[in-house]
Amino acid sequence: MRDNEQPDDSPYEDEAMEAGRKLFSRPCTFVMGAVQISTMPGTELPEICFAGRSNVGKSSLINAVTGHKGLARTSVTPGRTQELNFFRIEDRLSICDLPGYGYARAPKDRVKKWTSLVKSYLRGRPNLRRVLLLIDSRHGIKDNDREIMAMLDEAAVNYQVVLTKIDKPKAAELDALVEAMTAELKAHVAAHPVLMLTSSEKNRGIAELRAELVQLAATSS
Repeated sequence: MRDNEQPDDSPYEDEAMEAGRKLFSRPCTFVMGAVQISTMPGTELPEICFAGRSNVGKSSLINAVTGHKGLARTSVTPGRTQELNFFRIEDRLSICDLPGYGYARAPKDRVKKWTSLVKSYLRGRPNLRRVLLLIDSRHGIKDNDREIMAMLDEAAVNYQVVLTKIDKPKAAELDALVEAMTAELKAHVAAHPVLMLTSSEKNRGIAELRAELVQLAATSS
């Protein structure tokens, strides 16, 4: 793999890349923030969600994929996102930004509340088509990531691992991480087989991720 980018033998055809570009060039708007299951928006659209440890780069990746720089708020303070934030691309796709998990310095009662909310959402959202599980390429999979993966396996919720910040590690380190993670994911029944590599800062892998996600969206009217 060269220059920490997606491999040259990308599985995505030009048609899929263009379809992804067109989808995410549409207006994407903030719908609401929810702090409990009962207040979440309707389930008429197919939905994807971005999940991961605190400070893994969820908000930055959402902004990069949608092409809206300030759509999802980013912060250098881990654990700032305390609710489920929902966005919508017209009549095509719903997007959920989940609270980050694994931030040890947050108050225990808050961590417990966030964890309960996230798990309830992941287990019971009927229109959820795929969970994008973000993993920082500098650190790899952690125990609390594996806990979420095991829960998704048990609930038969499809998820796809997305490596973030691939511009940070050296190429050899990234190659080794990809090899190890690909082998580990084979043991998870609900894991999508395609591992995505991204850098929001360098705009790497964003077009490929769009091409992957457009397959989950509602048909254009």
